[in-house]
Amino acid sequence: MLPAAHRLRRSVDFERAVRRGTRAGRSTLVVHLLVTEEDSEPPQVGFVVSKAIGNAVQRNIVKRRLRAAAAPHVAGLPPRARAVVRALPAASKASYADLAGDLASCLTRAVARATAAPEATRPTSGNDARRVTGGVR
Repeated sequence: MLPAAHRLRRSVDFERAVRRGTRAGRSTLVVHLLVTEEDSEPPQVGFVVSKAIGNAVQRNIVKRRLRAAAAPHVAGLPPRARAVVRALPAASKASYADLAGDLASCLTRAVARATAAPEATRPTSGNDARRVTGGVR
């Protein structure tokens, strides 16, 4: 089970992680990871399981599997990390082992990308890149 201190709950945090975080994906899920500069909070993980997955029973099964799969990996996330795990429609047919493997792979890649390129030095869109380079691309 994922401890309450490690659960992402506010919609603002979800939105910020999805829009500004690094992304890593597999066939069953996508992970968005943002390492914030806020105070020293523990890493937090949130889950997005849409109706594209299936009915409420299927969505809850996928959420429970993802929460259980994420629990051992929270300690390996950097402090102040906000991770959003978005389940794709293929997640409803995947086994727990497949989901756990995909989640571990995505988290590893997202952490490597987030720590390799600090957010302050990466442009978030083409417009930002033009401003940094003086309009020449």
